[in-house]
Amino acid sequence: MRGMTRAVYVAAGEAGSNKGTVALGLVELLSRQVETVGVFRPVVRSGREDALVNTIRSRFQLALPYEAYAGVTYDDVHADVDRAAGDVVARFRALAGRCDAVVVVGTDYTDVGAPTEFGFNARLAADLGTPVVNVVSGRGRTAAQIAAAVELSARELAHHHARELAVVVTRAPGRLTVAHPTPVFVLPEAPSLRAPTVADLADACDGRFYLGERDGLGREASTLMVGAMSLPGILDRLTEGAAVIIPSDRAAALLPGLIAAHTSPGFPALSAVVLTGGTDLPAPVERLLRGMTIPLPVVATDHDTFDTATRLSAVEGRFTPEAGGKTDTAVRLFAEHVDGALLLERLDIAKTDVVTPLMFEYELLDRARARRRHIVLPEGEEPRILRAADILLRRGVAELTLLGDEERIRVQAAQLGLDLDDARVLSPFDAELRERFAREYAAARAHKGMNVELARDTVTDVSYFGTLMVHTGMADGMVSGAAHTTAHTIRPAFEILRLGLVSSVFFMCLADRVLVYGDCAVNPDPSAEQLAGIAIASAGTAALFGVEPRIAMLSYSTGASGAGADVDKVRAATELVRERRPDLEVEGPIQYDAAIDPAVARTKMPGSQVAGRATVFVVPDLNTGNTLYKGVQRSAGAVAVGPVLQGLRKPVNDLSRGATVADIVTTVAVTAAQVTDAGR
Repeated sequence: MRGMTRAVYVAAGEAGSNKGTVALGLVELLSRQVETVGVFRPVVRSGREDALVNTIRSRFQLALPYEAYAGVTYDDVHADVDRAAGDVVARFRALAGRCDAVVVVGTDYTDVGAPTEFGFNARLAADLGTPVVNVVSGRGRTAAQIAAAVELSARELAHHHARELAVVVTRAPGRLTVAHPTPVFVLPEAPSLRAPTVADLADACDGRFYLGERDGLGREASTLMVGAMSLPGILDRLTEGAAVIIPSDRAAALLPGLIAAHTSPGFPALSAVVLTGGTDLPAPVERLLRGMTIPLPVVATDHDTFDTATRLSAVEGRFTPEAGGKTDTAVRLFAEHVDGALLLERLDIAKTDVVTPLMFEYELLDRARARRRHIVLPEGEEPRILRAADILLRRGVAELTLLGDEERIRVQAAQLGLDLDDARVLSPFDAELRERFAREYAAARAHKGMNVELARDTVTDVSYFGTLMVHTGMADGMVSGAAHTTAHTIRPAFEILRLGLVSSVFFMCLADRVLVYGDCAVNPDPSAEQLAGIAIASAGTAALFGVEPRIAMLSYSTGASGAGADVDKVRAATELVRERRPDLEVEGPIQYDAAIDPAVARTKMPGSQVAGRATVFVVPDLNTGNTLYKGVQRSAGAVAVGPVLQGLRKPVNDLSRGATVADIVTTVAVTAAQVTDAGR
């Protein structure tokens, strides 16, 4: 039975407060603590779904339909404010009954009535019984004016019997201290949060996607430019990230040139082209363009150029599911400037024992962010790697080096609308490093007949170059494999960084817990000695990532019930683990059902400390392991994180060539979290 739901109300005293950043930060904070988090908008606009609700639903994988997170419409409030308030309370309670925690996001100063809107939110918070995070904008205000605004809004909350949990000053002009009875957190201005996405611009001018790259609708437009001159004049005035507005009746002359400029290394990358006037392109030109690969979005609107420019100049950025970069920036800003532990303490929300896949992901990101390790990504010209690097940098997960041709990487990133300014780019043909690494590699492999002459060619391979960066301390870890085979990725690590037996684990994220499976990727048929080493290493990896190790040495029989070479190997390995690490809880041989199911364990192995509650599952061979993890992944809907290599002096991890951007982000976070102070 679900306990009492905790909830918090995010309310702002004016428009443009950027309270969406606070809402996103709170949802992420709560998602680390409890199993099920909801977002609730008491009042939404009719006729369209709320963009912030859908952003949160998408980002945090909320399971309920949109309607569960929405209250009443502004029309309902105008028709009968008391009845609307009652409906809001009823809908909130229905949602709260299905969630462990709820973040309520107040109105947007669009329709309720600005002079009384903050009071309206305060009354709703009191009706819902939720404490309030009071959001105060610092934009255009002095420190004294900000302090006065905080005091005034706090009085308004008290007047309506709403409890203030904390204050967040957003868009602050600089360092600021505000004396106040409740905690005050200050978020600095972040220009990228103000920048509209192409989707925002399209929405503001009633535009429609016309052609090009639909994924580019999430790009941020840094500036607007009206293309009211000839092509040479426009080209001379282009700026990075500009959205160029051109009349559709001149598009035949201008659009091909703008597309060519966007793809040319000699010109700034654009965010979009907006065609005004609603005129169709000449058929031959449209046929030409639709046959091209156009790496930016082209939006069409029926409004004229002046009206479009006027509308777009007033647009500020908003959170949408497509604007992932903006969301990443907001979440990082909140995490860096708000004391989450203090807020949770004031909300009285204890951490659940359940660990969902999303909670495990946040735990990984938190561990990585806490130390900001340096990870090298050898496949620096692969688009998925570039997109992942943008996310990793925005979230502050790690410092990054990309390998490849710097000009190509920078141009490609700009064309994709990515911000990689904080990433270092190195060429594997850098003369100084090539010579240094050749000598390092020749020394490490001299026993195999390697010399400096041969090594000079070997080290220009990106996998060797990246591994040698890790070996020499230029990077703390490496992630590769999105465009290379597993053998190509890990062979250099085996040659240069191997400590002893190299093995792997998968983190299997089930709906309510995380299990560790080893070894499912490296050793085909380990001996008893090797199996014991895999078990001990897997227990250490589990503990590093917050999973209390209880080791099950898997076999086709449990206890003394079976005999044969295979089960004897597992039995011998179990005894070796007990001898070498008497501090570890280990059981074996044991069948999977007895290891994981308490009811089966009571029958097959009563009294065991591991049976029925194992967290680390060690398989006898690669055939069993690969079948096991893929079977659980598919049949139980588990998220498999890995393989995570163990047995190296410093971490190197391999990606599947089918890895998604999210897989790459997670693997980099795992790699960064594997780095120990002793290994640096």
